[in-house]
Amino acid sequence: MKTQIQWKTYWENQLEPGDHAELAEFFRNTYGAVGAWNVKHFKGSRSWAGARPELRIIGHDERGVAAHFGVLRRFIRLGAIDQLVAEVGLYAVRPDLQRSGIGYQSGINVMIPTLLDLKVPFGFGTVRHELREHVEKASAALMIVSGVRVRSTDLWDKSKTCVEDLLVLVIPLERAVDEWPAGELIDRNGPEL
Repeated sequence: MKTQIQWKTYWENQLEPGDHAELAEFFRNTYGAVGAWNVKHFKGSRSWAGARPELRIIGHDERGVAAHFGVLRRFIRLGAIDQLVAEVGLYAVRPDLQRSGIGYQSGINVMIPTLLDLKVPFGFGTVRHELREHVEKASAALMIVSGVRVRSTDLWDKSKTCVEDLLVLVIPLERAVDEWPAGELIDRNGPEL
């Protein structure tokens, strides 16, 4: 039987300390399955890694937190263009539900109306190249851009920046996808979400 997920959107200031503790444990368990170094950001009840989200889209089931998307409105720079986006990050699905279609496939349908309410031209996110097939299945609404490097504040040493070769995900919201600015480098001007 397929797990029933109840999705809800929370503004960051709606979350109580117990909510952050539950999310921190969720991230430690989920990201820890990928590599132990991933859990270092989520000590105690810290429920974010880099930039703190503005709002969160959280899926719950009978076992607790099942999936999570964080959202933060920000300007990113592409060449000479400052582009307003709703960055989507802190994406995670509980290990027992991975490959079940719970994450991007059902989450994107919940996420798009929330992003539209933010009145931004585009949703924006990044993933590792290994996740390409996974996100391609998610939605025809996503445009995947490759060959773009992304510069961010280093998560481990905030005095440095790092440049990564990532897949860029663009969700057209108030503008058409062909209006996404071209460029080979995206500057987050801060840490990833």
